[in-house]
Amino acid sequence: MTTILVTGGTGTLGRLVVQRLRADGHEVRVLSRRAQPYAVDLRQGGGALDAAVEGAGTIVHCASSPRGGDEEAAGHLIAAARRAGVGHLVYISIVGVDRVPFGYYESKLAVERLIEESGLGWTVLRATQFHDLLARLFQGLSKAPLMPVPAGVSDQPVEAAEVAGRLAELAAGRPAGRVEDMGGPEIRTLESLARAYLRATGRRRRLVNMPLWGRAYGAFRAGGHLTPERAVGKGTFEEYLAGRSGANGG
Repeated sequence: MTTILVTGGTGTLGRLVVQRLRADGHEVRVLSRRAQPYAVDLRQGGGALDAAVEGAGTIVHCASSPRGGDEEAAGHLIAAARRAGVGHLVYISIVGVDRVPFGYYESKLAVERLIEESGLGWTVLRATQFHDLLARLFQGLSKAPLMPVPAGVSDQPVEAAEVAGRLAELAAGRPAGRVEDMGGPEIRTLESLARAYLRATGRRRRLVNMPLWGRAYGAFRAGGHLTPERAVGKGTFEEYLAGRSGANGG
């Protein structure tokens, strides 16, 4: 089978992609800043990146950071993939990157365009937010007695393992361009999701719907990050929380 390189292969999504690909019998290389033997900082590129890419037929690009540097990292990866003759580059993006004027989304959209113009065979999948991201958000917001949530905003969280499975399928296939979006099974208000989090964790907090401002907030309120017509995910936020609680011993 084709050797597949997974960037960000130790992250929330990347490690699940690696597990799925290996379970399907593929030879997988894990690239991250600290994972040997392919410890590479994509923002720097260089010979170590060339060595990681050499001989790979497909790359699944999961590495990303909201702190910046994604475009530079993608540029280095694309250049290395060209030099190595990689046949297929699969990229995970976010639903709404072309509709929500939010800095991280704009960076993801820019990476999409770099990949589309790379001359490589490519596939781009956009997914909604992972359950894990919401749980971490609510964990931070619930530290105080009053728990603020952005007023009027809904979300459509999806199970990361399901997205990983879809990426593994795409990586095993031929370049498909922009494929259909992947959204979670339910569109829920952030207030509803926050209450589910509080119930699951046994925390008592007073929720405060807090109006925000700006174009990005307006786009989130308008549902630019949602894909109701592609609610193909199966796992709900409550099911994720129940599994998380069980894994942590209650």
